Amino acid sequence: MSGDLPLNINIKEPRWDQGTFMGRAQHFFMVTDPRNVLLSSEVLEDARVTVENYRLGIVKPGLTEDQLWRAKYIYDSAFHPDTGEKMLLVGRMSAQVPMNMTITGCMLTFYRTTPAVVFWQWVNQSFNAIVNYTNRSGDAAITMNQLGAAYVSATTGAVVTALGLKSLTKHLPAIMGRFVPFAAVAAANCINIPFMRQRELKCGIPVTDAEGKRLGESSKAAQQAIIQVVVSRIGMAVPAMAIPPVIMNALEKKAFMKRFPVLNAPVQALFICYTPLVFATPLCCALFPQKSSMKVSSLEPELQESIRQSNPSITTVYFNKGL
Repeated sequence: MSGDLPLNINIKEPRWDQGTFMGRAQHFFMVTDPRNVLLSSEVLEDARVTVENYRLGIVKPGLTEDQLWRAKYIYDSAFHPDTGEKMLLVGRMSAQVPMNMTITGCMLTFYRTTPAVVFWQWVNQSFNAIVNYTNRSGDAAITMNQLGAAYVSATTGAVVTALGLKSLTKHLPAIMGRFVPFAAVAAANCINIPFMRQRELKCGIPVTDAEGKRLGESSKAAQQAIIQVVVSRIGMAVPAMAIPPVIMNALEKKAFMKRFPVLNAPVQALFICYTPLVFATPLCCALFPQKSSMKVSSLEPELQESIRQSNPSITTVYFNKGL
């Protein structure tokens, strides 16, 4: 059955030009839209059927191009690009803003005592571990033992980092202590992401040609992908965690905040963290193309040789960097 909509719309790729920062930003504003977490299972399933049927040449009668792209972005927000599996709700990029808003607000509020630092860093790194696993690159399975070891290593490293930084600020001005959560999160991202994606570093991630034909697996590509994700994640944290400490340091001296200290956490979460996160999340995701690339000459020697023998004209390979 064929509808009026043409079958030559390339929904395998984003709607906007991914060769430009603005095109990638438009794409990620759609993917990370917090409203997507409220979509029902029925809406997600309908989007999946619409997208997968269109790829098979089956068009629902009356379907418009805008409706097709809307279905594609609903599908992208909830289903893994490599495995096609529905992702964990809290691990989806559309959950980043509400989850990070809550956790960041609490980390910035409850930073004075060691138990509070340990608890909120544990909560944050547990959430990050879920996000890193959910948005990993590639379609290779990871065992529960590998996942558990990675989670324990990453979370322990993050908590130890936070406590070490906190101890260094004891004799510094009070405002410096407010930056401990940001510094700990930045350092922890450098620990958590590689640990949670260590199987990619060991076994490699799929690399393809421009048409999506799989050429092999590359650890070099995984290294580049993970570095790009670490940079993006640290960038996301800057507006929500590096700016609020200065603002809150001034606000807490005001009479109304001293009178109602219970407002500290909601003020930080709702008014100071929410707005930066809404923009920082998609803009930092857009720093690097989702479909990243690298020269064949930068791959492992054995993979280079394999590609040159089977596809001598190929000079660049592509891969999903993950989020």
